[in-house]
Amino acid sequence: MPDAIFAHPRLAAVYDAFDGDRDDLSAYLRIADELGAGRVLDVGCGTGCLAVLLADLGRTVMGVDPAEASLRIARSKDPAGRITWVHGDATGLPPFGADLAVMTGNVAQVFLTDDEWTRTLRGVRAALRPRGHLVFETRRPERRAWEEWARDTGPVVLDLPETGVVERRLEVTDVSPPLVSFRYTYTFAADGAVVTSDSTLRFRDRDEVEESLTASGYRVLDVRDAPDRPGREFVFVARRTT
Repeated sequence: MPDAIFAHPRLAAVYDAFDGDRDDLSAYLRIADELGAGRVLDVGCGTGCLAVLLADLGRTVMGVDPAEASLRIARSKDPAGRITWVHGDATGLPPFGADLAVMTGNVAQVFLTDDEWTRTLRGVRAALRPRGHLVFETRRPERRAWEEWARDTGPVVLDLPETGVVERRLEVTDVSPPLVSFRYTYTFAADGAVVTSDSTLRFRDRDEVEESLTASGYRVLDVRDAPDRPGREFVFVARRTT
């Protein structure tokens, strides 16, 4: 089940506003150019920010996400129906023959067990053309991002045109490396509604990720720094071996 932050209709509707400027997405557009990718699969596409940018640049795009509420927002950004939107996960994708598959944000860290992660990597591999590429980012465990999250206890308050004033608070609820859990609490001033969303991420180190990619039929070509968060994340560039 996807987390409420993506699956609850009220939270999906305000997700983009609280997510702010997606400076990380420009790096993926550059990588798509670098790899000459004409067909792109966006795994965990959420509200469709990257998928729409890719389609605007003339690429053929498929976005997949298990949260229907987020996909509803994504479809609203694509009134011409240029993008193929799939409600589901990467383990059961229709044939696509992607040149490039991407997982942005924290998507690669939501797979908590080795089995979930392996099945996802193999599902993505099946959706790639031979020697197609997979690119994703993941937070470096040694940076202990959760410690910053735990200190960030102040509310974020936005006054949104269609929703009114919404307050968001973040609380780290459990740190049991490699798993870290946290809770977002949203308060809607218009009717006083309070909606919470609990999430858990798995922090894998570089060697663990590389080993899992190799075992799932990829060759790791490069491990880069995330330009928008230098020193905080790995960006893996891998290629399907056959």
